Amino acid sequence: MRILVCVKRVPAPGAKIVLTPDGQDIDATLLGFAVSPHEECAVEEAVQIVERQGGSVTVMTLGPPEAEEQLRSAVAVGATTAVLLPTGIPDWDPVTTANALTAAIKRVENEGDPFDLIMFGNESADSGGYQVGIRVARALGRPIVSGIKGIDTHEGSITARRQTPSGSEVYRLPLPAVLAVKEGINLPRYPTLKGRMMARRATISRIEPTPGAGGQSKVLLATPPSTGTKVEILGQGAEAAPAIVDMLEGLGLV
Repeated sequence: MRILVCVKRVPAPGAKIVLTPDGQDIDATLLGFAVSPHEECAVEEAVQIVERQGGSVTVMTLGPPEAEEQLRSAVAVGATTAVLLPTGIPDWDPVTTANALTAAIKRVENEGDPFDLIMFGNESADSGGYQVGIRVARALGRPIVSGIKGIDTHEGSITARRQTPSGSEVYRLPLPAVLAVKEGINLPRYPTLKGRMMARRATISRIEPTPGAGGQSKVLLATPPSTGTKVEILGQGAEAAPAIVDMLEGLGLV
């Protein structure tokens, strides 16, 4: 099976986000970056499918030249080839991103066999747009299901499971198809030393993207107000004991 996974370079989850003074970009001076968690799971799922039944895994990303690091991380855990759509423009909205990815996918497929399966993360960890995968599938004329937490492959089709509040939904899609998976579908592996060495030597193919008209424009970035913690001093020494007992009684612990 020939699988493509589209990934995104995002600030490391849990990192403190600092904005530039003009509020137009993220100050990346002291910021680490990683593959978006949902997409990290998509890479792992693709590698597992290929390990079971053979094939290849291609990873693709639209981003700055530094995004090679994230592509090599995917190669280190089993991806076969990597494609970078380099851009110096800081922000591509979902429309322009989907258009650029669609054009690159068509070009890669024209040079070889079509992809049986294209995988996205359900949403990116930074902007959380939920739309790029759907837009690409629509442009390619292929079926898509999002929110996927389980995948089974068959001859000429694929079964995808999505959790719901009351249970789960099961979809069977003819190939070629597109899936948007969620974190938790698997536990991504750590790269081995051999994998890291292979990733360092891997060749990253490049396709120059063409910016097109988008549907959104950035006005201003803003961080949410910080929520402080409240500390109450009950007392010092033995005089604090009654207050502590009252607090424990209030919590139902004594």
